[in-house]
Amino acid sequence: MNTLAVHTAYTVPVGLMQALQITLLVLVAAGATAVVLIRALVRQVLMLSIYGALLAVLFFAFQAPDVTLSELTIGAVVLPIVVLLTLAKVRKPEQ
Repeated sequence: MNTLAVHTAYTVPVGLMQALQITLLVLVAAGATAVVLIRALVRQVLMLSIYGALLAVLFFAFQAPDVTLSELTIGAVVLPIVVLLTLAKVRKPEQ
């Protein structure tokens, strides 16, 4: 019986990989809760960016590098920038 998660040159024991995945799932759940509970808009956007990065790490741990790259670019970078620019536009007094 083989106890390796992946059969490559760099192998990880199944128990260690499962512990990492469970830890990341708990962190992602905590991050999502924090995004919802934060009331200050700028802090909420910053937490949203951190949440996107956590999701990217989770996808990487589940061996989905394509989804990881998409989540990093969209969820951790583009979406927070768009929301921050929108907040700046809405808060600006009309001239």
